[in-house]
Amino acid sequence: MYAVIKERGKQYKVEPGESIEIDLKEDAKKGDTLEHTDVLMVSNDGETQIGAPTVENAKVISEVQGHTKGKKLTVMKFRRRKDSRTKRGHRQKYTKIKIKEIVT
Repeated sequence: MYAVIKERGKQYKVEPGESIEIDLKEDAKKGDTLEHTDVLMVSNDGETQIGAPTVENAKVISEVQGHTKGKKLTVMKFRRRKDSRTKRGHRQKYTKIKIKEIVT
């Protein structure tokens, strides 16, 4: 059994027992339970339900495992012959969640 959920403009394929990283949810603490109601598709033993735009009465329940950071990205701007350089770094923050169950 798996489902496709929409979380903050991104889509994730999830299965019970799986751990994924989503964009940071600042108000979520370790051990909190999250309920994702934007379920776009549910597949269970060959039977597939596709939402228009979401599947009715379907939700995914997950538990917050903690917050992490992604790897560091370096962004460099360089203009030739102008002696102009800019170097910046970025490190995305994520919330790690574990999928408990998919309810249809």
